[in-house]
Amino acid sequence: MLADQINDLLPQTQCTKCGFDGCQPYAAAIAADQANINRCPPGGTEGIIKLAQLLNRRPSPLDESCGVHRPLQVAIIDEQHCIGCTLCIQACPVDAIVGAAKRMHTVIKDLCTGCDLCIAPCPVDCITMVDVTPARAWTTEDAKRAKTHYLRRKNRATQEPEALRFEQQNVTLTEPVHASQDKQALIARMLAKARARRAQS
Repeated sequence: MLADQINDLLPQTQCTKCGFDGCQPYAAAIAADQANINRCPPGGTEGIIKLAQLLNRRPSPLDESCGVHRPLQVAIIDEQHCIGCTLCIQACPVDAIVGAAKRMHTVIKDLCTGCDLCIAPCPVDCITMVDVTPARAWTTEDAKRAKTHYLRRKNRATQEPEALRFEQQNVTLTEPVHASQDKQALIARMLAKARARRAQS
């Protein structure tokens, strides 16, 4: 299918900067002539040219309303201020963040695609994006590896939704999180502890 060919040319960061919920939906929209080929910041000019060649279209400059192209970045979690809320783990499309409820989280740099989807949900702003060292561009091999991890997570969510929910929330017997209000209350308590810890430091 044309959409699959297009998807194979996308960087598989699943960053949603194109305005679609991942690379495959964006590819489907391009194939249906419902989206321009210049809406992928991670792919940059090189990605636009590849898509233009496949589709026999004229390349156009990157639509910077979607973002700007930059070298590969990875997420870094400030371990001193992480409250273990698991929201970043739930947001990561490739399982690049590991941790447990009420415990410090960390990023597996080799898996991180630089999508920055973990930034917005963090309630204590303890996640930042940094350039990889030495600086380099996102590669085709990176995209293949990212797609593998994304599909693995997606399949697990489809086939074992309860297992994934438990994995994301890492619910403990001492302080269960069964509903959204309970979760919000738990995060509020964690925030209070984090602020107290900051005040002491």
